[in-house]
Amino acid sequence: MSVTTDESTTDESPQTDQAAQHRRRRDFRLFMSSHICNELGGSITYVALPLMAVLTLDASAMQAGLLSAAEHAAFLLLGLPAGAWVDRMRKRRVMMAADLARAVLLTALPVAYLLDLHSMPLLYAVALLLGCARLFGDVADQSYLPTLIGKDTLIAGNSKLETVRSGAEFAGPGVAGFLVQLLGAAGTLAGQAVTSLVSLVLLGRIEAREEKPEPAPRRHLLRDIREGLSYVLSHRILRLIALNTAAVNLFLSAVMAIEVLFLTRTVGLPPAAVGWVLTTATIGSVLAAAAADRVTRAVGAARLTWLSLLVTMPFGLLLPLADNDWRIGLFVLGSLVQSAGVTLYNICQVTYRQTVCPPHLLGRMTATMRFLVWGVLPLSGLLAGFLGELLGVREALWVCVAALAAAPLVLLCSPLRRMRTFEDDAPVVGDEATGARPAQ
Repeated sequence: MSVTTDESTTDESPQTDQAAQHRRRRDFRLFMSSHICNELGGSITYVALPLMAVLTLDASAMQAGLLSAAEHAAFLLLGLPAGAWVDRMRKRRVMMAADLARAVLLTALPVAYLLDLHSMPLLYAVALLLGCARLFGDVADQSYLPTLIGKDTLIAGNSKLETVRSGAEFAGPGVAGFLVQLLGAAGTLAGQAVTSLVSLVLLGRIEAREEKPEPAPRRHLLRDIREGLSYVLSHRILRLIALNTAAVNLFLSAVMAIEVLFLTRTVGLPPAAVGWVLTTATIGSVLAAAAADRVTRAVGAARLTWLSLLVTMPFGLLLPLADNDWRIGLFVLGSLVQSAGVTLYNICQVTYRQTVCPPHLLGRMTATMRFLVWGVLPLSGLLAGFLGELLGVREALWVCVAALAAAPLVLLCSPLRRMRTFEDDAPVVGDEATGARPAQ
């Protein structure tokens, strides 16, 4: 009996393995295609939504800041419970629900515009709900990837996904500017509802099935939240990553909240030109994502984590020098270098988080990090709007980019400065193996 079983296994195993590998590759392609739809649609929406506010409702700097704050408020309000909820559900279903919500919301704005019911309060409400959909979709997304491809290939997988994100950021603003000029902001947003529906269909075709999370009748939401929050804050590398990322996000998002206003009203560019300026500025992300695997091996993930931001963030000082002539190239160059640095940083630190965290805590860890590092985004929108009203848009941009250049200096006081790879931090590895808290 045992001999027959062994021989049968030997004969069938190569075919079974080949079929499994083929299915895994197909599933990852579907996952990537879903990302293309969502990232491209999100990049277009990122430009079209503030353009709708500026062009059709004559939004002020404060209103533009409030719109940005509304879009990111979900990470502050629901960031922690989202992780606990996602850990109790199948991740793919959460992503599909987020796609459906985006499709409905992006359809509502054009309908309101046609009925002459559009207003800034409506834009704020839709932006807030879009942020909620993004929160749950992103938490489920990062938690689902290790299940889909395995932890051994996370660097390569995250690099490919970051290439998709960077490519969408590259193409999205230019496409958005063109579409807004051709169809108007409302028509452009209606088109993005279609991309969300396509993403929903693609996710539904993935064959790999997740195991249903084990029911935990005795566990409470607050206890689950506390478990994820306590571990992240007690882990010296994760705590440092959260602190640094929050500081960078605060000022980088403030820049992003007023850059469309800066380019349209202060510099004087038409919508199509604004789109192309933001498009060319993302070339750095595309190049960085494509080279991330090789650069990480050459430099080391831990070293690249702090070098990537320390070297690139000061290039943001070129942004306020832009004007409606050759100096618009300074804006492009500064944004290009910054986007490259952020892309490399994200690949390194996200891969580390996914590697050290056990599957049953991935949602809570991801949501805790998102709460800590993206919870500042509503504040950054308000900060940008306040500075724009108080000082003027160009002067507000100067304040934000100067603070952004200084933010990564905190990493120089960290253990990362003495490490090449994350594995070099032996004390932390020991703490994780024997420490009071479970792994993320």
